[in-house]
Amino acid sequence: MNSLVKIKQLILVTGDILMLYLSLALTLLVRYDQPFNNRILDIHLGPFTYIFIFWIFIFYIAGLYDIRHLKNDLGFFKRFGTTLIVNAGLAIATFYILPLDIAPKTNLFILLAFFAVLGFIWRRLYNRLISSSIPCTNVLLIGNNDTTKEIVKQVENNPQLGYAIKYWLKDELGDKEIDHISQIIISENIDLIAIPDHIKKDSKTARAIYRNLALGIETIDIASFYERIFKKVPLSELSEVWFLENLVSQNKIYETIKQPCEIIMAFIMMIILLPLMILIGLLVKLTSRGPAIYKQTRVGQYESEFMLYKFRTMTKDAEKKGAQWSQKNDARVTTLGKFLRRSHLDELPQLMNIIKGEASFVGPRPERPEFTEDLKKVIPHYELRHLVRPGIAGWAQLNYHYGASVEDAYQKLQYDIFYLKNKSFWLDLGVVIKTLRMFFVKN
Repeated sequence: MNSLVKIKQLILVTGDILMLYLSLALTLLVRYDQPFNNRILDIHLGPFTYIFIFWIFIFYIAGLYDIRHLKNDLGFFKRFGTTLIVNAGLAIATFYILPLDIAPKTNLFILLAFFAVLGFIWRRLYNRLISSSIPCTNVLLIGNNDTTKEIVKQVENNPQLGYAIKYWLKDELGDKEIDHISQIIISENIDLIAIPDHIKKDSKTARAIYRNLALGIETIDIASFYERIFKKVPLSELSEVWFLENLVSQNKIYETIKQPCEIIMAFIMMIILLPLMILIGLLVKLTSRGPAIYKQTRVGQYESEFMLYKFRTMTKDAEKKGAQWSQKNDARVTTLGKFLRRSHLDELPQLMNIIKGEASFVGPRPERPEFTEDLKKVIPHYELRHLVRPGIAGWAQLNYHYGASVEDAYQKLQYDIFYLKNKSFWLDLGVVIKTLRMFFVKN
């Protein structure tokens, strides 16, 4: 992640923490004659500090620290309001379940009211002044194709990302343009050069960039810069060599440790969630004809096929005309099925797939054999998504809407390849945490 983005996030988190404690101070000022004596501070400061830690974590899950989406629009305020309601419930549960010295219902709601106002003011101030005042990374972009155009559009529309395209060399690089690079770097105060790999390997271009190496200029290829901004890879920019260098033997140790840990975790979750799964199964049976559990053949690791388990969300004869893409607002989905899909509760039986070693908690979503064969014919490198076990949750699933076409599959593959290249415990944890965001954000 761009270091400037991290700084912006740190300022945002710090501001929220200050607003929380300021809200607590105002609450005590309103409620007590001597609000800041040692006794009152002691019984409130400790418990509320624990509560605030949980609240900041919930803010993160809800996406309130995602720099890409910090606009003060209606969607943000809906998310902010929903998060406050969840945090209120969490605080009430904490005060009444844990053996604390206080159970401050009135204080809690006064604090929430203060924070709703102060948090709103802080976010407005942050977006107008602080976010825009932090200096950006000045970029010299070289090349003119769909990838560079996409980069320019994304950077211009999202200044909070921390980049500014100061100069865009669109034309083919001749001797004149190559000599001009040094002047651009100095005059535009360039911090980063993003350049297509084939141009970077040209000896004259490399020499021109090398002359400015002592200035601390970062030079990366277009694919890496695209990946940094979009959190996906540009398939059109990648060669077979790239895949050999970036996908083969990536994090084999982590993969070896990951599977047995997931099997144990899935087994424990299966036991804990069994009553809920029985209840869902009964509801599925009572609300529509057909089995509670739906079994379907999917393509797994190394293109081996396995039987995927889900709670049935469609009518019994949904595919009597053969396999077909699921559509948004699909008429075949039952009323209960819509809720199960929206909450992802229909995925719970896949814990059995994890226990059997066929799936993972995080990985590319498994596709049906019929669709896989068709997509392999029209999308380059599609088969590479099967290098790892498929997942209940996935990076593509988080970042792209429900796929129902070849173009959708192409876009989701770019996210899948990003996951394969960067897979780690921390990325998996991030996917799991952000999947919980569905409780705060509809889309």
